[in-house]
Amino acid sequence: MIIESPATIRPKSDDLHSNSTKLIFKEERMKIIVAGTGYVGLVHAAVCSEYGHEVYAYDINKEKIQAYATGEATEIERYVNEPSLSSLIKEMHGKYLHFTDTIDEVIEGTDVIFFCLPTPPNEDGSSNLTYYDKAAEDIARKLARRKDKRRVVLVNKSTVPIGTSRHLETIMMLNNVENFGVSSNPEFLAEGTAVTQARKPDRVVVGCDREEDFKILRRVYSQFVNHVRIKYIQTTPETAEAIKYVANTMLLTYISFWNGVGARIGERIPNVNVDDLRRGVTADDRISTWGSYVSNGAGGSCFGKDIRSLIYQLRRVDVNTKMLESSYEVNEFQKVYLVDRAISEAGFSWSTKTVAVLGLSFKKNTNDMRDASSIRVIETLLGKGVNRIKAYDPLSNEEAKKVFTAENNILFSKIEYYESAEEALEGSDALFISTDWEEFRGLSGVISRMVKPPYLIVDGRRMIPDYQDLVERGYHYLAVGSPSLQPGT
Repeated sequence: MIIESPATIRPKSDDLHSNSTKLIFKEERMKIIVAGTGYVGLVHAAVCSEYGHEVYAYDINKEKIQAYATGEATEIERYVNEPSLSSLIKEMHGKYLHFTDTIDEVIEGTDVIFFCLPTPPNEDGSSNLTYYDKAAEDIARKLARRKDKRRVVLVNKSTVPIGTSRHLETIMMLNNVENFGVSSNPEFLAEGTAVTQARKPDRVVVGCDREEDFKILRRVYSQFVNHVRIKYIQTTPETAEAIKYVANTMLLTYISFWNGVGARIGERIPNVNVDDLRRGVTADDRISTWGSYVSNGAGGSCFGKDIRSLIYQLRRVDVNTKMLESSYEVNEFQKVYLVDRAISEAGFSWSTKTVAVLGLSFKKNTNDMRDASSIRVIETLLGKGVNRIKAYDPLSNEEAKKVFTAENNILFSKIEYYESAEEALEGSDALFISTDWEEFRGLSGVISRMVKPPYLIVDGRRMIPDYQDLVERGYHYLAVGSPSLQPGT
């Protein structure tokens, strides 16, 4: 159900960035532990502290905790690089936000514990709960020894399989934890805008079994409960868990539709402009503009992992998953098919070539490399026999070095990293744009200055609006959603 302005919740300003939204009354302040300080946990801890809650961000990685505790952007961004996050941490650290690699001394008096732990996919698509179970068992033992027996709500903020709240409940009961509740409160943050979205979410979904647990979480989220534009939804834990999976699966399916249908129409049927196609279709108010772009595939920590997990969960209850499987397959195909199009449509041989790859993160405004299309692109190019890859990303070079190690694949030793697009382009035979960084939109002048035709440009994000000028000057341009454009066409 959607909650309507309870009388017990103090009204808040519509401007969630103003000081008037911060908790004023001591009795409203909650003591919160956030277990896990990756993208989700660190953002959640920082924003909860911004509203005056006493928040302990907990992680067993001591180096990470020490880096966060410095309050220095360079240290924080070694682990999580998210706009506005480091400045928010610097502001709140030592006031309401604390970092710790042990919670033995802070477990007493805790009202809420959020689980923000990694749940990577297993080979069969199921969620690996190793990190989650280890943290849950450890926290359960600590809760069982606490002297303060006040009600504590254990909240899954991680994306976990439907029914994991019951699993968590069992762990607590087996460890003789008293007076606790379990809840699911999925996050819907998009990297690159996570802090803004955490401050002003479109919805907050809370799944609990008991009213007393709903009441505790309404205090945590009091600034959102009666907001005029933010939907505050109370439901069962299982429904909350399902909402996250269905939402992400629908988003990826929509992206895959445009890549699998819109892009193919623009590439294969003469005289169809895919950009005009998109504008004309989405002029219908019922059809979303979000995700209507065409690209070399969606990446990140959620979409691929979540759709595979949902496929696995549905198969276990004998549900046909062909549509979801197709959505996933289309997205994976998009990541590499442009490499083959260059061979079949442009007659380009990748063997022995030097290729500039611009963009390594899965999207702009983040250094996150998880499931990034660039990984599949680079692996495929190396498999085609390229001699050298010159890579550049505004934020992700260091993260990429952790992914492309010679220990994982000796061919990764062919990758070199540069500090600008100009440096990466110099001396290359072809360019592959894999991430939608804004600085890549103005590349035509840089390309014409740094490399000369014959030269192949593969644009996986349709980032060069004046591509026709390049074609007229002798460059070969190949973009997702468009036919191969050779000089003279």
